[in-house]
Amino acid sequence: MKKVAALFMAAVMALGLTGCAGGNKTDWDYIQDKGTLVAGITYYEPMNYLDENGELTGFETEFTKEVCKKLGVKAEFQVIDWNQKITELQSKTIDVIWNGMTVKEEFKEQINFSTPYIRNKQVVVIKTDNAEKYADLASITGVTIAAENGSAGQTAIETNETLKTNEYVPCSAQKDVLMEIKAGTTEIGVIDYVMAKASIGEGTDYADLMIVESIELTPEEYAIGIRLEDKVLQEKINAAIAEMVEDGTLKALAEKYDLADVYAFQ
Repeated sequence: MKKVAALFMAAVMALGLTGCAGGNKTDWDYIQDKGTLVAGITYYEPMNYLDENGELTGFETEFTKEVCKKLGVKAEFQVIDWNQKITELQSKTIDVIWNGMTVKEEFKEQINFSTPYIRNKQVVVIKTDNAEKYADLASITGVTIAAENGSAGQTAIETNETLKTNEYVPCSAQKDVLMEIKAGTTEIGVIDYVMAKASIGEGTDYADLMIVESIELTPEEYAIGIRLEDKVLQEKINAAIAEMVEDGTLKALAEKYDLADVYAFQ
């Protein structure tokens, strides 16, 4: 709790920054002037997805709206090609990447990140009928493996000595990976743990899919992707996150969307 309190105090101080240096307009001024913050997303349960009424909802959806309320701007959402997320951000098609964005060292020269708020990992997903066939990492050879193009799943495949020996099948979204496995066009998929536990198993459209629990891939963290030059927005978002951590709002959202086990501020 001392760490959280320190984060809160430092971040609240950052809220008082004006964001203008030498009279020059900052990227935050650009966002404030237009009155909206556009979050780049994909449909990805439980982060951003359409409910039974076709309304956008999810952990990230509510999180974005709450932070924007604190910043005094309106939240807008733009579906993007995940493989083009950094290009979309830099071209100002969107203002932030807010969709289970994995913090990667290679991205840090191109974008800033907020305070991480979810601890995630990549998992191997298969049909339950193949549980014995693919019981461990060594058994995954000579097959095709699907992942979302440009995702942490693709990175997990390409950096794993066993997985990278197989043929990689790029998909436009993580939900397409599940569709490939269900259809039998590929037997192995690598997706985010938080999506897998929300989307597969009993009571879902993918009741015949499962996580291979014995296979552990690289752990990771989720944060918000922000333009590299936008230090003021980064500080303001971090301050808003700190407030939500302090008052329990963020934890309540994590619990609502069954993310308590991966909530970063335990």
